[in-house]
Amino acid sequence: MSIVSGIVLFAVIWFMVLFIILPIRVQSQAEAGEKVAGTPAGAPSSAFSMKRKFVTTTWIAAIAFVVIASVIIWGGISVEDFDVFNRMERREG
Repeated sequence: MSIVSGIVLFAVIWFMVLFIILPIRVQSQAEAGEKVAGTPAGAPSSAFSMKRKFVTTTWIAAIAFVVIASVIIWGGISVEDFDVFNRMERREG
């Protein structure tokens, strides 16, 4: 795996984890009882911390990246495994 492939893989994993984590444990203004004038009741309360979500996302993505990159580097999964139309020639030996 090249450096660029590793960066792209980490970016894809990071954004997937971010979109999974974003809705977890978010409290709306209506639930918190602190509705700000001019905002919908479903808007996140002031306790919402995007920085905390980014840090959590980075840790989880780093762990997932190490596992996935290890499998790719050590040959557990290769591009040929995803060739459903048999367009790639399998290498022998």
